[in-house]
Amino acid sequence: MAAHKDQSRKLTVLICIIVLYFQFPVASLVHYEPTWDSLDSRPLPSWYDEAKIGIFIHWGVFSVPSFASEWFWWYWKGQPLQKVVEYMKNNYPPDFTYADFAPKFTAEFYNPDQWVDLFNASGARYIVLITKHHEGFTNWPSNHSFNWNAMDVGPKMDLVGMLANSIRKRTNIKLGLYHSLFEWFNPLFLQDQANKFATNYFVTSKTMPELYELVNTYKPDIIWSDGGDGALDTYWNSKEFLAWLYNDSPVKDTVVTNDRWGTNCGCKHGGYLTCKDRYNPGKLQQRKWENAMTLDRSSWGYRREATLNDFLTIEELITLIVETVSCGGNILINVGPTKDGRITPIYEERLRQMGQWLKVNGEAIYKTKPWTSQNDTVAPNVWYTSKKSETGTRVYAFVLKWPETDILYLGSPSPSSLTRVTLLGYPSPIPWRIPASQPSGIELLIPVISVNAIPCQWAWVFTMENLAN
Repeated sequence: MAAHKDQSRKLTVLICIIVLYFQFPVASLVHYEPTWDSLDSRPLPSWYDEAKIGIFIHWGVFSVPSFASEWFWWYWKGQPLQKVVEYMKNNYPPDFTYADFAPKFTAEFYNPDQWVDLFNASGARYIVLITKHHEGFTNWPSNHSFNWNAMDVGPKMDLVGMLANSIRKRTNIKLGLYHSLFEWFNPLFLQDQANKFATNYFVTSKTMPELYELVNTYKPDIIWSDGGDGALDTYWNSKEFLAWLYNDSPVKDTVVTNDRWGTNCGCKHGGYLTCKDRYNPGKLQQRKWENAMTLDRSSWGYRREATLNDFLTIEELITLIVETVSCGGNILINVGPTKDGRITPIYEERLRQMGQWLKVNGEAIYKTKPWTSQNDTVAPNVWYTSKKSETGTRVYAFVLKWPETDILYLGSPSPSSLTRVTLLGYPSPIPWRIPASQPSGIELLIPVISVNAIPCQWAWVFTMENLAN
């Protein structure tokens, strides 16, 4: 009888363990220490790799002058750029200060529901909103940024909270929040800098309280840190914050972070690697990475002086998406709203075009993995992704330029007798053959497709199943 009771107790404990295991993610059962060895061992939540495409939103007081770039203040007063200095001299009185721009950051046309509907139509699976850039102005009513926040001056609104509410009300898009660790002209930061960062009054009274406030208030899916290049992670208290974020925060099991936590961290430590702006290595990386890039070739913030040629074409954008995802990265595509809260037509057009393309070809982007070859060994302008299917591995070949002849020779795939080829968005199988004059590869026999049957306007995707490799 005693043995039976002991076995019963063991069975009960085992059932409890199984229930807890499935109720709580594995990440919640691990305690992370404030060391890079420990923090870097945290598995990246799977949703991020599956999402592939995000939208970056650069919006702040810099959207008022909307000239040169979002670094306007720095190019005026920090490291003067002649065209910015001349612009201020010609258009504003001598006693005008950067703070005088803030009341003109009005956001009167800000409609977060419209923004979210546009982002949803674009096919993006996450967004990253600027909550505070290097100018120090917070787009939420921060308790640590008195009279330099979007509730006290300018919009008189919680810009972050409004967008967060719209996203969660209307879509399954994940919410990311960008936060700059440093501020160009904050006296506390300048004091710490003058002390060669032996003190960190700015960090303990400003930067870190803001980060904790953002996480606890808005419960973001991404914390996108920036501006840490001025000092080591030990000055910023980065490891301590991340340990709290992964262990005890309200988003500890789902949140994702990047690598900009100090001069010693970029492209090395953090949840995923951004390395540098517009990072696009063109080859497979050992760790998950992100290509944070801009539709405006020269600026992250809105520029009134920008011309049509300053923006990426849809062909250029799709090429960057394909190259990035083929090499295992995510792509974060930046838009810059106006001071009054509009996403201008050129940005809207690009995002809607991207969404049209993804409606046909998203299968080859979302939840995919890099294939054994990232781009073809022979055919130019051909990139690959792959995905597990019921019959094995399905390989996707992105053809960035439609073949000039009716035969497309691909050098990387090796067909088998069971190989089946299709074109996403096209109803009939694509015939193929083994090349007669080549030692390996496959020849796709491109059919004549009527205008009405063309699946999309840019970058076509051939799927191959049951390959030999």
